[in-house]
Amino acid sequence: MSDTSPFDPVGHESIADAVVEQIESMIVDGILKEGRKLPSERELAEAMGVSRPKLREALQTLESRGLVTVRHGEGSFIASLTGRAMSPALLALYARHGRAFYDYLEYRREQEGFAARIAALRATSSDKERLTEIIAEMQSAWENDDLDASQEADLRLHVAVVDASQNTTLIHMMASVYDLTRQGVFYNRKFLRTMDGTGERLLQQHKDIVDAILDGDADRAEQAARVHMDFVEESFRIGEDQKAREERAAKRRKLSG
Repeated sequence: MSDTSPFDPVGHESIADAVVEQIESMIVDGILKEGRKLPSERELAEAMGVSRPKLREALQTLESRGLVTVRHGEGSFIASLTGRAMSPALLALYARHGRAFYDYLEYRREQEGFAARIAALRATSSDKERLTEIIAEMQSAWENDDLDASQEADLRLHVAVVDASQNTTLIHMMASVYDLTRQGVFYNRKFLRTMDGTGERLLQQHKDIVDAILDGDADRAEQAARVHMDFVEESFRIGEDQKAREERAAKRRKLSG
């Protein structure tokens, strides 16, 4: 593998155990996230400086611990660790009862404010480069009016902020929460874009979060994250009110002939 591989060579005192320990540590630290495909056996063995039989032994141990899933013909993947935040039945229930959406936003406001705060204090140079790159992608998507690319970059930015917090519990728990957004359970970003006309306010809100993290300003980072989530909530309340008015107006029109 290239020198960009995140895997380190291991010693020879207990090779299989050392491989297991390294991969487990990378899972705990949120470097290897659920669903991530591991490199091929050849690449992984080369990167870690071990024989393929020892690597297979380590992978078997990880599989027995429920940390790795081996799919024959496809490769080895990090197993689903946090599971879905909600069962399909509960997701459907949430979709039918809109008030639950605001509980979801309240939870995200607190967690993302906290994540942005500690990201400003802990973000590494690599974290900052990643955040800067994603903001550039968001800017380009906005300029090109590419709604799909904008929505994807939006989610990746939130994930990157949480990763920059270096809090492993937060990283794993928010991965499950963001899965709800990815599934479009509550909303999609295209609706939010309609609330400010062009999506420019959303872009600026994300820039404000990233700028504060890059500056190491914890208070400003937390406030910027909260302002963003408040905008999301306000936008949907306005949208709901507008929809209700339109429905009432349509009924009045039908009755008036």
